[in-house]
Amino acid sequence: MADTIDQEREFQQQADPYRRELLAHCYRMLGSIHDAEDLVQETYLRAWKSYGGFEGRSSLRTWLYRIATNCCLTAIDQRGHRPLPSGLGAPSDEPERPVVASPEVPWLEPAPDALLADDPADPATIVASRETTRLAFVAALQHLPPNQRVVLILRDVLKWKAAEVAELLEISTASANSALQRARAQLQQAAPTEDAMVEPTDPGQRELLDRYATLFENADIQGLVELFKEDALWEMPPFPEWFVGRENIARLIIAQCGPGPGDFRLLPAAANGQPGFGLYKRGEDGDYHPYQIQVLAITGEGVSRASVFFDVGLFPFFGLPERVPAG
Repeated sequence: MADTIDQEREFQQQADPYRRELLAHCYRMLGSIHDAEDLVQETYLRAWKSYGGFEGRSSLRTWLYRIATNCCLTAIDQRGHRPLPSGLGAPSDEPERPVVASPEVPWLEPAPDALLADDPADPATIVASRETTRLAFVAALQHLPPNQRVVLILRDVLKWKAAEVAELLEISTASANSALQRARAQLQQAAPTEDAMVEPTDPGQRELLDRYATLFENADIQGLVELFKEDALWEMPPFPEWFVGRENIARLIIAQCGPGPGDFRLLPAAANGQPGFGLYKRGEDGDYHPYQIQVLAITGEGVSRASVFFDVGLFPFFGLPERVPAG
């Protein structure tokens, strides 16, 4: 019994430092923070059960990544890939038409920065992590075949060597290099061309976000959309419809939300290296209840994209309260 306890303590001490980066890896692979957390748990369970036979032929980190990657590949086989609405079909030009949810689609989910952030003492690591967890990048990854997705993440995001990737996937180095070339080409087609995003430390972003929250809470929709770029995009899983342009976005919010002053409250919620809000809607009891998570892409010209998620089950991941009391 004592040997088992010592072995478990040893495993936890050596394996726990990799938990956060494995969560980010599983999230990039799957596009779901729910699934990523489940599969990290599964990874550690499998690793602990096999730890007695781990002989150190590879590093513990590589071994854990192999287990996590295999868990992810199995999950992808079972669940398919997770898109955003803007990755399916053309934008709608009828903002007043009632939108119909498609809950059968396994939609892409946002991921809280607090769960995925790397070492705060290493600015270069923070920037790299932010760029490779942005929604547009993760959504583009979902278009890749599973093995190409693995290779691109390990090579271009985690900076593994081709031989290391080949060993993990049990393929030749030439096959790994070929898969990387195909993945890069397909990712370039799938990923949208975006203007440079404003860094979170930019004081102009803070001012824009404060104005955004105030205007939304005051139901000043015309003032709100003036913060958007002329060709901004608005999408809102689980509704497959998506919209382009300030005018369409304004018409959509007015027609579908019909907000009045004081109907909503917004709390900051950073996701995918991007700013955002947890939006609460006033209920019959007068308090404000979870309604949607908004993730914004902000450029020097304003908000270029709003990805709005109606899954209130995401609120606990962001540490957001169950309700906001009136007043």
